[in-house]
Amino acid sequence: MTTVNESLRPSSLGEILDRTVQLYRSNFLLFAGVAAVPTGVLIAVFAAAGAMLAIVGVSARGAVSPELLTGLLVVVIVLVGVPVGLAATVFSHAGLTRTAVCAHMGERLAIRAAFKSVRPRFWRYLGLMMLQGLFAGGIPAAAAGVLIAVLSFLESLAGGGSAIGILAGFLLFCVVAVTVVAAIMLALACSMAMSVCVVEDKSAWESLNRAMKLSKGTRGRIFLMFLLVWALSIVLSMMAYIPTLIIATTVTAMGHGAEYATLTLIAAEILNVLINFAIQTLITPVYTTGLVLFYYDQRIRKEGFDIEWMMAQAGLTEGKTITGPDQADIAAEGLAGPDTVKEL
Repeated sequence: MTTVNESLRPSSLGEILDRTVQLYRSNFLLFAGVAAVPTGVLIAVFAAAGAMLAIVGVSARGAVSPELLTGLLVVVIVLVGVPVGLAATVFSHAGLTRTAVCAHMGERLAIRAAFKSVRPRFWRYLGLMMLQGLFAGGIPAAAAGVLIAVLSFLESLAGGGSAIGILAGFLLFCVVAVTVVAAIMLALACSMAMSVCVVEDKSAWESLNRAMKLSKGTRGRIFLMFLLVWALSIVLSMMAYIPTLIIATTVTAMGHGAEYATLTLIAAEILNVLINFAIQTLITPVYTTGLVLFYYDQRIRKEGFDIEWMMAQAGLTEGKTITGPDQADIAAEGLAGPDTVKEL
């Protein structure tokens, strides 16, 4: 496996992907555990809420209207699902980032250590993720909404068949396309913000600004990495969904009554949820690790991080931004593995 010193040099996209695979294979159980726990908690919460609503519906059959059950489901999603979902996302994303940073630096963490490192800075990480969503999605969507409303109004005034109406429809399509492209570009610009926040212990706003500056010159490579991971997830999904679809279709076509068909569809949906859970558990650590490697690669290219690392190894600097400020606390708690490198 590539050592830390060998990997601390400017790397091509292929080398970064190769390093990602190496880290993922050598720390598979750790990455899978950190990715699975928050998602598993979220699934468990929704499953419990769905079971409770089903019990209420069955026990009060006829007395409770479908509209009331739908309203209860919405309330549960808003009051329970959204907060739990946000918390799970923060712990998963920040925990995986911390895990990837330590793995890249030759350290080993326990799963509990990864989550423990998130707790003191939970609100900062949550604010960063919300800021990223607003920057990459909210602003382009708001601008596009205004333009779409204006173009739709002009199209309605001119009539669908007129030249002005056709032009307005074409411009409407262009606005949507430009919005999608702008959202992707902005997302790539701030894609390394979590790595900055975790390693350098900066605020959400500072992390976003630094990530935008640090990502210049490598956003195209990050986009290619995301495309490859997306293609991999599609392949895995097809490999899992096609057999399930064949089985469900065959059983339904055999015709064993409406109740049997309903049970089959419910089982297929449950299996679908489990498949999605497995795919997310397998795929999420890949792009998270890749972003961490891109972060360090850009620091090497722009800031001479490899020199900083060697100076820290020689005891000439404190090196607080190499693995993050909380590694000493994690080691003191006994949560790190036996191969953990002490904080520089």
